This record gives sequence, C-alpha cells and structure tokens, in this order.
Amino acid sequence: MLSLRICYSGAVIRSVRPDDAAAIAAIYNEYVLHSTISFETEPLTPEAMRERIAQVAGSHPYLVEEVGGVIVGYCYAHPWKDRAAYSRTWETTIYLHPEWRGRGLGARLMQELIVRCREVGCHALIACITADNAASCDFHRRLGFTQVSSFLQVGFKMGRWLDVVDYQLLL
Repeated sequence: MLSLRICYSGAVIRSVRPDDAAAIAAIYNEYVLHSTISFETEPLTPEAMRERIAQVAGSHPYLVEEVGGVIVGYCYAHPWKDRAAYSRTWETTIYLHPEWRGRGLGARLMQELIVRCREVGCHALIACITADNAASCDFHRRLGFTQVSSFLQVGFKMGRWLDVVDYQLLL
C-alpha cells in the first residue's frame, strides 16, 4: 500500500497507520452518538477501530488528513459486496471532524482516494448516504457522483425512520 504524503495548504494526506485508531474513533463516534449520518448506535473503542482499519487497509486505500499533526478527517474504500463479480466495485466512506467541515479538506481527501482507487483497478465507487444528509449528497455530486438509488425507511435511529440514497462514480 502506498504511504505517499501529499501536502495542500497546511494539510497532509497520508495512508492510515494503526496508531491513528484513537483519533479516527473519536471523529467517527461524534457522528455515531450525535447524528443519523452513521447508522451505528454504539461508539467504537480505539481497539475496535484498529481492527476495522486492519481489515480494510491491507487491501484497499485508507487515508487520513492531518493539519498540524492532528487528524481532522479520514476516508477509505472497501468492498461493496462480497461476490467475486463485484470485486472492482467499492464503497467509499469519509468523515471529517465537525470543526473542519466546509474548508475544502474533504474534497481533497476524497479526490486523493479516487485517484488511488483508479490506480489499483477499481471500476466503480458507491457512496451510501442518509438521504437527509444534504451536505454529503451535494459533496458527492460536486465530485462527479450520480444518484443511482433510493431506499425508503431502511434505518431507524434517534426515534425516526431514515431513507438511504446511493451515489455512484464510474472510474
């Protein structure tokens, strides 16, 4: 896996390391506990996040973005489905620390993920988004993703039914 570091106006994008797990878990748990963006309902420990990182990063791109040595966001691609015929279609995940949203860091992070996915032979990327997360839907459209599906009331969190939309980008 590449460990190339890329600098953009004070931010550094690099491949994930196992010792990033606590920072990544802290970012993710904000969304788990305080939003419907993640459909998980229980926070992850750093150890559980470290296991998830190891499962993904060994075979797929997994990136973090740092500002001043502090992780402010992360993204990765992972298999969309298990069947062999889907092996070149991957799902993307991206989370930024809430205080760092809206500064262009997420776009640069995701653009680098797209480049790396293309370089290793991925053909299609899928982003599964809670339908009322307008910011994420807009973000993916700006990156060239197109909405390809809509699922009604497939998740229940925070006392309400939630719809999911899928966006796709062909590489």
